[in-house]
Amino acid sequence: MGKYIAALLLFTTVLGFIGCDRPQCENSNPVFENNTPDSKEYKDELVRQLKIVDDAELTYWLKKYDATNGVESLYFNIQGDGLCAILHLTVKNWSKLEDVRERKGVGRLGAEFTNLTFDIVQDSSSTEFIYNTYDRLID
Repeated sequence: MGKYIAALLLFTTVLGFIGCDRPQCENSNPVFENNTPDSKEYKDELVRQLKIVDDAELTYWLKKYDATNGVESLYFNIQGDGLCAILHLTVKNWSKLEDVRERKGVGRLGAEFTNLTFDIVQDSSSTEFIYNTYDRLID
C-alpha cells in the first residue's frame, strides 16, 4: 500500500510540473526566424501579426530580464492563435513588477503573465513595445 501511495504521489508531482510549463509552439514566420526580437524588422512584423490575431488567445511567458545601455526591458514568449514569437517589452514604470526588477527576473522566468498590456510606439526609425500592466502572475 505504501508503494502505491508513493507512486501516486510521484505521478501527480510530475503531472503538476508538466501542467505548469508553457505550451510549445513552432514559429513558421521567416521574419521572426531571421531577425532578433529587439530589431526593428522583428518588431514591425510582430505589430502586423498582433493586428490579425485574437488578443484573447494570446499568452505571455517571461523569458528574461535585460538591462542594456541603461534601458531595462523584459522579453516574453508570446503565443496563441497561430503566433509564436518573442516580445521585447520596454519597462518604464515598474508598478507591479518590483520583485521581477529587484531579482532581475530570477524566480519568475517561465511565469505566465495574464492580460499583459502594452503600448506600441512606432515611427520610421523605431518600434517599441512599452509595458502598461498585467492582471496576474502565474508561477
